[in-house]
Amino acid sequence: MTQDARPPLPPFTHETATQKVRMAEDGWNGRDPARVALAYTPDSRWRNRAEFPVGREEITAFLTRKWARELEYRLIKELWAFAENRIAVRFAYEWRDDAGNWYRSHGNENWEFDEKGLMRLRFASINDQPIKESERKFHWPQGPRPADHPGLSDLGL
Repeated sequence: MTQDARPPLPPFTHETATQKVRMAEDGWNGRDPARVALAYTPDSRWRNRAEFPVGREEITAFLTRKWARELEYRLIKELWAFAENRIAVRFAYEWRDDAGNWYRSHGNENWEFDEKGLMRLRFASINDQPIKESERKFHWPQGPRPADHPGLSDLGL
C-alpha cells in the first residue's frame, strides 16, 4: 500500500463504506481545512451548492471560508448506498451565523474514490433550514461526534 493511501480502499463492503463515511464525518467535524483536503485526490472535483472547487488548494480555501461563516458546526453523515468505488451519503449539520441565527443544513453527497481510497469526485446537494436554538439536536463539544450520540435515523432526520 502506498504512503498516501487512505483505507478503507475500494471496492467497498457495507462495513468499509460505513467506516469511510464515519471517517469523513470525523474529519469534517475537526474543521481543519488542510487536513480534510488530504482525503481528496490532488485534482479532486467538487460541486457544492454553486461552487465548483478543483484540487486540494481550492478545497482548502473553500473549507476555510465555510467554517469561518458556519460557526459551531456539527455534522452527522449516514451511509445511503455503495457500490465498487462509490458511496452515497445523506447528512445534516447544524451551525449558526455571526448574528446568532441557527440553521440545520440537510443534503446528499455522491462520492467516487480512486484505488488509493482518496475521493476524486464529490457532488453535494444541500438545503438550509432556519431553526431555533431550542430545536437543535446536535449537542456535543466541538470535534468528532461521540460514539454514543444518536445518528440521523435515530434522531428522526
